[in-house]
This record gives sequence, C-alpha cells and structure tokens, in this order.
Amino acid sequence: MMLNTTAWNRLRYTLYAPAYDLVADRVFRRARRQALEAVDWSLGQRVLILGAGTGLDLPYLPRDIELHGTDLSPAMVERFRVRADELGFDFTAREMDAEHLDYPDGYFDVVIMHLILAVMPDPARGLAEAHRVLSSDGQLCVMDKFQPDSHRAGRGRRVLNAVTSAIATDITRQARPLLEDAGFFIMRDEPVMMGSLFRALLACKQRPGV
Repeated sequence: MMLNTTAWNRLRYTLYAPAYDLVADRVFRRARRQALEAVDWSLGQRVLILGAGTGLDLPYLPRDIELHGTDLSPAMVERFRVRADELGFDFTAREMDAEHLDYPDGYFDVVIMHLILAVMPDPARGLAEAHRVLSSDGQLCVMDKFQPDSHRAGRGRRVLNAVTSAIATDITRQARPLLEDAGFFIMRDEPVMMGSLFRALLACKQRPGV
C-alpha cells in the first residue's frame, strides 16, 4: 500500500502544524535565506510559494511583491495568513494541491518550492505544474534534500525510504533529473545544509543566454 498520498500528506501536516515552527524554523532558517538570495528580485513580481506551510520563507522575501501561498493543510494555510499579515505582505493564501494548481499559464514570475519536492506523491507532476504557471522568463527556486545526481539510491536506502517517505520525506529523489525532465534549465545548484544532502537550485524555463 502506498502511504505517500495527497490525503495522507494533508492529514499529517495538519497534525504537524502546531509544532512545525519549533523545528523547521531554526533548522532551515539559513538554508531558506541562502536559496532565496539567489533569486533576481524586482518590484511587483508575482510570487507563488508551493507548500507554503506556516510562512517560514516570508522573512526573506521582499515586501513589494504580489504574494500567493498554497498548501494542502488548512491549518498551515491559516498560520501562513497570520504571518503574512503581520509582515505586511499583499498576499493571497489558499488551500491547494501543488500537483493540480488553479492558476493560469504563465502567471507567476517566481515559483518557490522549499521542502516540498521530497514529500510530494508525484514530484514530476508538481514540477510540470510549476513550469506551466511560470512566465517564460520566470524563475524556479528549489531547496530540499536530494540523492546525489551521479547515482541512484542503493537497495538499503530504498528500503529505508519506504518508512521515511510515509512519516517524513522521500530520501531517494534526484534534483537535476527531476528539474530537467520537467523542462527547466538549472542556473545555480549549491549545497546549503548537512554537506550536500540539502541543495538550493535556481532554474528557468529558457536556456540562459537565449
């Protein structure tokens, strides 16, 4: 039975919501900031955060943007609303599945996917949706844990993944194959935490220089 499903993720992140900040803020603060500093920000950009959680990315974003945050969990969305309001953003927060986005093609200038690709049931579908809603010259900002691109996960890691993907996160996914198969061109790829386990990647829809 597959445990990493949309319904299960909605339930478990609703349960995690009250204590989420106690762990995720302190642990990932530097990695979030480092990933977002690579984005080429400009006035009035439309920005979408997929898997926005409680809004822990918000302190590292410029205030002069049109901000949209989505998450599967209504409890997470409510906490995002509170934080975005306190920080003075012009924002919209919605409960939404990142694999099925209710936004038009090419709507956003920046899409942020932090700590979501490793938990999505179908990350390829999620990236396809991110690609669809991103403008032709838009930027995708990713930060997550990834298996090295040079080789696939071994048997032991795959066995362990059956447990970790149900309660926390997939530990076998590879960044470059996922992004490139979705049509993205990677402009920046750097380790941000725990050696090279956690990486920040900045990607675009068009080959740089074209």
